[in-house]
Amino acid sequence: MSSKSLESKIGLVRAETGLTPFLAASAPGRADFLNTHQDYKGLPVIPIGVNLRTYVFASRRLPKRFRIVSLDLKGQKTGYVDEFEVDNFALEPGRWFGNYLRSVLAALRRFTGRQFIEGLEVVIKSDVPVASGLASSAALEVAFATLLNAHYGLKLSRKDLAEQCYIAENRIFGIPCGRLDQYGSAYGEAILLRTMPTVEIEPLPLEGIELVTVDSGIRHSTADIHPKRQEDINRGLRALMALSNMPQKLKTKLGSRFDEPRWEDVDEKELEPYLQQVDKLAANRILYTLKAHTSTIKALKLIRSGQVKERLPELGEIMNEQHVMMRDMYDLSLPQLENIRNAMIKQGALGVKISGAGLGGCLIGLVGDAFLGSRVLKAALQAGATRGWMLKVDKGAIIESDLK
Repeated sequence: MSSKSLESKIGLVRAETGLTPFLAASAPGRADFLNTHQDYKGLPVIPIGVNLRTYVFASRRLPKRFRIVSLDLKGQKTGYVDEFEVDNFALEPGRWFGNYLRSVLAALRRFTGRQFIEGLEVVIKSDVPVASGLASSAALEVAFATLLNAHYGLKLSRKDLAEQCYIAENRIFGIPCGRLDQYGSAYGEAILLRTMPTVEIEPLPLEGIELVTVDSGIRHSTADIHPKRQEDINRGLRALMALSNMPQKLKTKLGSRFDEPRWEDVDEKELEPYLQQVDKLAANRILYTLKAHTSTIKALKLIRSGQVKERLPELGEIMNEQHVMMRDMYDLSLPQLENIRNAMIKQGALGVKISGAGLGGCLIGLVGDAFLGSRVLKAALQAGATRGWMLKVDKGAIIESDLK
């Protein structure tokens, strides 16, 4: 972030609190680049940290309580202040914004055994649009955890922070997310994230690519999408496991729940005859899982070749393949999204796909240069996107040092 932009945000904090913040942290939003809806199945995914960031500022120390202020929610003229005691992180009913931060504190307390005595007043200002497929909640969690880590001297690694933010959202707040968002935000850049049997991160050389990201303006909730797709897979797996004509050798690779199969060991051609014996919707969910993973492996070979710039059209075509699979096998698109995507492709985008849970939110497009990107962005806005950005790969979560 430019020093001028950071200074502007600090000015907003001063206007709200009357104080200059003494500590600040930021974390990027993430583009869900390849293998969407696969992290919760234990398959590798490729997130990219982008230069839309969430900032959290510590403005003052408070005795025995936290006070959280969201300037973005204040601008929307809705509830924007959350206050709670340092020894009570009980969640509020519903999707209250403060629950994300209470959950992070609860996760860190469990993990470190640390009892918080002193609290903080924390002010949030974010450039990551909410519920748009750019992981706004993860960016908030990771930025907040990074701030707490520095302020309280918790000495947690980047991996620890990402994992505890995942636990906060998934297990404490109860949002059925995978690890993609929290790790993508914590590490930033472009990474290959493997989540099973243990979490592994591999940096990928995609730092020079140009992305056009557009917001459809259609809001969605991960909690309304992921569980339904997961149950479809579960239903298909249970039906497969009940087949008397399926070889036991193949059954040992599967299971009855979406995160049980050894997906990377399952051959699509081997399984396909048996998928014809289960309902089509469930079969499509399982086929998507296998096909999208296969195309991601193809993309990884291209990325690791060291010739990304020369082979951008091939990478774009893989993005297109994955969008079509998400649309036709996972039912994640809408006519409005297709209209915007078609306009972007017509103007020269190399590849365009849904980023995030789908059924709204953002589309990400791969372009060869900024000039082409501006043309693609304009076409998307004319086709119905509410806003958009030319984005670059950005660093992961950091403590901001230039506070004045």
